[in-house]
Amino acid sequence: MQQLWTDMANRNYLNRPLADGIRTVGFRKWYERELLSSHAHMLLALLCTIALMALLELFQGGTLAEKLVDVGMFFISGAVGLWALRRYLYLLMHAEAVADQANCPGCTEYGRLNVVEEDRRNGQLRVRCRKCSHEWTLFP
Repeated sequence: MQQLWTDMANRNYLNRPLADGIRTVGFRKWYERELLSSHAHMLLALLCTIALMALLELFQGGTLAEKLVDVGMFFISGAVGLWALRRYLYLLMHAEAVADQANCPGCTEYGRLNVVEEDRRNGQLRVRCRKCSHEWTLFP
């Protein structure tokens, strides 16, 4: 199950994975980009819902060929909408789960951390606070 979550995190084409994101842009920017990406997926799900309602209206009239096209577009809009909603929820929950662990246990500083070690096999990330140099493990 952990491998599935790691694979999904690696498939976020718009944002970098957590360890790479912290190394290059910092935790706070990574978190911001992850939230923006998740909300873009929410917008896509909303647009697909509007398209579904419009296609239901179009289905009332027209020839058989037009109705078949409407049915095909309905299923495509539904599939894209479900995918976007699933992706939105995953990205949002992943970002929040990591953000809940971003407080330094030593000095309670939020989000100021550097990557010390990345364990891809177990999906853990060893980080160090920039303020007090305390080390702890993140479980993304």
